[in-house]
Amino acid sequence: MSESRIAAASSLGVVATLRRGVQISPQITDGLWLTLAFAVVAAGGRVVVPVAVQRTIDDGILASQGPDAGRVALFTVLAAGAIVVAGLCSAMVNVRMFRSTEAGLAALRVRAFRHVHDLSTLSQGTERRGALVSRVTSDVDTISLFVQSGGIMLLVSSLQVLVATALMAVYSWQLTIVVWLCFVPLFLVLRRAQRHVNAAYTTVRARIGAMLGAISEAVVGAETVRAYGVARRTRRRVDASIEATRSSQARAQVLVASVFSGGVLVANLVLAVVVVVGTLLGVGGGLTAGQVVAFLFLVQLFTGPVQMATEILNELQNAVAGWRRVLAVVETPLDVVDAPDGVVSPRGPAAVSLRGVRYAYPDGPEVLHGIDLDLPARTKVAVVGRTGSGKTTIAKLVTRLMDPTEGRVLLDGVDLRDVRLESLRRRVVLVPQEGFLLDATVGENVAYGLREPAAGGAADAAEQVAAAVDALGLADWVADLPAGLDTPVGQRGEALSAGERQLVAIARAYIAEPDLLVLDEATSAVDPATEVRIARALDSLTSGRSTLTIAHRLSTAEASDLVVVVDDGHVAEVGTHTELVAAGGVYARMHASWVAQTR
Repeated sequence: MSESRIAAASSLGVVATLRRGVQISPQITDGLWLTLAFAVVAAGGRVVVPVAVQRTIDDGILASQGPDAGRVALFTVLAAGAIVVAGLCSAMVNVRMFRSTEAGLAALRVRAFRHVHDLSTLSQGTERRGALVSRVTSDVDTISLFVQSGGIMLLVSSLQVLVATALMAVYSWQLTIVVWLCFVPLFLVLRRAQRHVNAAYTTVRARIGAMLGAISEAVVGAETVRAYGVARRTRRRVDASIEATRSSQARAQVLVASVFSGGVLVANLVLAVVVVVGTLLGVGGGLTAGQVVAFLFLVQLFTGPVQMATEILNELQNAVAGWRRVLAVVETPLDVVDAPDGVVSPRGPAAVSLRGVRYAYPDGPEVLHGIDLDLPARTKVAVVGRTGSGKTTIAKLVTRLMDPTEGRVLLDGVDLRDVRLESLRRRVVLVPQEGFLLDATVGENVAYGLREPAAGGAADAAEQVAAAVDALGLADWVADLPAGLDTPVGQRGEALSAGERQLVAIARAYIAEPDLLVLDEATSAVDPATEVRIARALDSLTSGRSTLTIAHRLSTAEASDLVVVVDDGHVAEVGTHTELVAAGGVYARMHASWVAQTR
């Protein structure tokens, strides 16, 4: 098994992309038939003016008995009424399209965002964060822009072309054929141009994602950029990504503008041809003056949507490119798949076993080679080994952030792949080296670990947070904060020190009440006072619980019930600290080296 990679874009064609997009966002088509009915009336209303002009000229102004003011007034009033009704229907089309598309695209954002979170961290790591965020935000915005503007224009304009064609045929089938013959070459060009515009906008969406990724990295890493004096180099990278985006957008717009110019040229040509041919037919007695004038109005109703087709093409290809990038995320296979009909793991002391576990990272060598290991319940286990030995991989497998390539990881005798993820997350909690903090208060970040909303609301949650702080012996630290538990932590917790962020993460884990704690030890960059607080808090957190600690310092191993030594993807030794030191093996050598360095 290998981790899935997020594709740059879906490989579906334009029509298939639109069809698939509607399948995963069915709300877009809610009430479509009623919307189409309003659109038909709106399109029909646009041909009222040509008809009214024809009847006014032929039956009113040029009537055989002379000008008839009554008929002129009647046709004018009827036309005005029809235009008002068509306008109201057009407004209804807009309102209904806006509502249905917003509902559909909101569902698409939720689905894409949920899928991103369901992907493994390795799959997420195949794309820069800014670029990944752009798929759920700006790429969906392009779809929204098209469906709510271009989509409405496409719907009404298509109906308008059909109605105008039918009415033109009623007045003169000869002129109607002339009009269509003039536009056939343009339609052929548009079909070929569509492929080029499609490719151009696919490049645009990719460039925008890369630009957002570069800018995001520069903003997040601003402190490092300043510290190393690499602002100029960073600026060049950001400038290069911005220039690549600008040039790709310019190429796409030039292509669209070229097609648009062709549409304008053909539209003007058609008007000239209709005037000439219509005049000849009129002289021959085939058309009345009113019919010729009405036909010219209808030609403009016909050519308007055709000219707009280039603008719609622009938005369509941009939207399709965005849709493909969103679909590529949604359709990325999940590496860690939930078992909806799986086992609900009962709460209580947690025992973990690894049986024949092997694991290889994507496109890399195998890093775990047939691990067999038993971690008893309510035991403090420390996993030690050199960097790259496989310690962190074991932790990710135990928490099921990844699944083994071969073998099984068992929780109380049950394969983790057979346990519902919701149940597993309630029992097993990972405290990483760098605990992620929300841009909120200390108390709110601790309360983030609550599994269910507090029965008594915010007040009850605050009481649970305060109780957790007291239980962990952190009341004195909280009292020293500027606003206690109400102290803002800033973005990613930057208002706190590394050790303080770790204290918040520990309190969050405590309030989650897990059965198994997996800790990635991170106390190397903290001051002695904070280290004492962390050690005291960890003692309270791990008391009575099964604990698996990725130990970077052997003092943690000394205080553990069981030590697992990992060496080059193999479990080299298992035993207590005393037993392993006495054995004189890998651990004994590591411990002797560590003791010598700490003296």
